[in-house]
Amino acid sequence: KLRAARAAFMPSIISSTCRCGCWGASPEMTTMEMTADAGVRAWIAAWQDGWRRHDPAVIAARYAEDCRFRSEPFRRLEHGRAAPLAYAAKSFDEERSATYTFGEPIVADDGRAAVEYRAVITAPDGSATTIHGVSVLRIGPDGLVAEHRDTWTDRDGDHGIDLDKEDAR
Repeated sequence: KLRAARAAFMPSIISSTCRCGCWGASPEMTTMEMTADAGVRAWIAAWQDGWRRHDPAVIAARYAEDCRFRSEPFRRLEHGRAAPLAYAAKSFDEERSATYTFGEPIVADDGRAAVEYRAVITAPDGSATTIHGVSVLRIGPDGLVAEHRDTWTDRDGDHGIDLDKEDAR
């Protein structure tokens, strides 16, 4: 049901003018250099805050203006901050609520990062879908996401958000 609608993702870490800790509310902050680790943690914080409030602008603020974005392996590669903004807006329109968690990011010195996530999404009709995936990111020197590729799977029903959970099949 929500497969086409969703591949959403999602620790405040840094002092900022934005209440989620993402630096997104302060344009001058995005020109500062930031480590990849701080950038990916700011991205996680923005997804947590944006998803909780269904505010796609908070999420989009963590992406470079010329970012490359693919929300699922076989979807078309999109370019620009408008891509994650539109994706999050569409996803939020197609859910009533969600619970979610993000794993500890794995971050390389060259700006590449991977973040595991899991969510239970409740559709407007009350049905639940569990998604589990990984976001593969490249963080630019400004701390913004320069590239985002996502891979995920879904399963009907509420299977919890524990990343380490082994579902009995």
